[in-house]
Formats: sequence, structure tokens, C-alpha cells
Amino acid sequence: QVQLVESGGGLVQAGGSLRPSCAASGRTFSSSAMGWFRRAPGKDREFVAAISRSAGTTYYADSVKGRFTISRDNTKNTMYLQMDSLRPEDTAVYYCAARPTSSHTVYYTSTYDYIVWGQGTQVTVSS
Repeated sequence: QVQLVESGGGLVQAGGSLRPSCAASGRTFSSSAMGWFRRAPGKDREFVAAISRSAGTTYYADSVKGRFTISRDNTKNTMYLQMDSLRPEDTAVYYCAARPTSSHTVYYTSTYDYIVWGQGTQVTVSS
């Protein structure tokens, strides 16, 4: 089963950029749909972005659409989240998640759809 480790979070000023990564070990990364979620202080975990196993399909939460870009490199077993035009309300712990699937086009947006989770990386945006 795939294991996930996030990195690349940090502290940035509003308007800045970050690019967290999610490194996967195990053989099932390329056969897994992947997603990014976040949890802000005092709030539930929420969906951010998702990508199909072949990277042909992506989907974003309205709150990040046009500012964030999800991508993956199956040759490196790594997924990325390019975060531009960051806002203080983007401050949260960001988690990556995996869901093995036989479909090359499906993506998932619910926490209940994902089977494997990383430990999270903190992103803090100062005003």
C-alpha cells in the first residue's frame, strides 16, 4: 500500500507562492487518484484539489480555482500543489491523500473516498 509524505509548506506573505510536494512510496502511486485537502484551525478538513491517476483530469475547490494548480509525476511518485496569490485564509495544514482506482479519469473530492493519508504540512500566510 502506498505511503505518503508531504513537504514544502512554510511561511509566506500574502500574494506569495509555495509548492508543497507529496512523495509516495510503494507500487500503487501511479494507479491511484490523488487529492489535496486542508484543515484550518477550528475548522473541518476541506477539499482543495484532485487529480486522476493519469493526470488527465483535475478538479478544484472554488476557493482556490485559478490560484492553485495540482500536478503529478508518476515517474517520480510525486504530486505537487502550486499555490500562487496566497491569502491569509489559505493558512492551514495541507494533507495529500490517495485512492487506488482502475479508472484513468476519475477523481475524488470527499475525504471518505480516500484510503491513504499523509501527515500534513503547515502553510501559513501572513497579511
